[in-house]
Amino acid sequence: MSTASDVLKKNPLSQRTAMTAGMSKAETLVMADVGPDSVYMREGKYGAYQVVVRSASATLIVDEPFGAGGLGSGPTPFDLLSAALGSCALMTMRRYATDREWPLEHVVVRVSHDRPALASRDRFLMEVQMVGTLTALQLDALVDVATRCPLHVTLARGSNIETRLIQPGELPDRAIGKTAHMRAMKEACEH
Repeated sequence: MSTASDVLKKNPLSQRTAMTAGMSKAETLVMADVGPDSVYMREGKYGAYQVVVRSASATLIVDEPFGAGGLGSGPTPFDLLSAALGSCALMTMRRYATDREWPLEHVVVRVSHDRPALASRDRFLMEVQMVGTLTALQLDALVDVATRCPLHVTLARGSNIETRLIQPGELPDRAIGKTAHMRAMKEACEH
């Protein structure tokens, strides 16, 4: 089990980011034996919609655009959802190609998200560009594995979401990372 201090010593960028966001070093933890992966959020110091988000390895700001009442200080929640899908697909394609020693030089992904109304079904369009001397079969296999990436599967399948009210002082102010995404990505590449 790593302590927060151990993690921050190994990754000075996380320490710098956490300290910039006004969080103590002890608030970011990587733990192997405590609960599922978690992300911790709190209201930011500026703006009505600014949120400080902390994972076990990074801290970032989420916000709404300036014209929508926010400060434009970070991506919106839908931006993050699109980024999660695209980055997961990109990582999964990279892993798949690397495991097979395929000549994939570079991958670029763009994800567009649309939902006309709250009751409508969401639509994500993922556009993928790959550079390398890949065969048509390799390109097809990489696109196929992108559709099996953990986030694609999660969004396509849907999820059960529980919401619980926690009394003040009972919510631990830490984020936990146990590499669940890496394990799920590895499983997607093995099929």
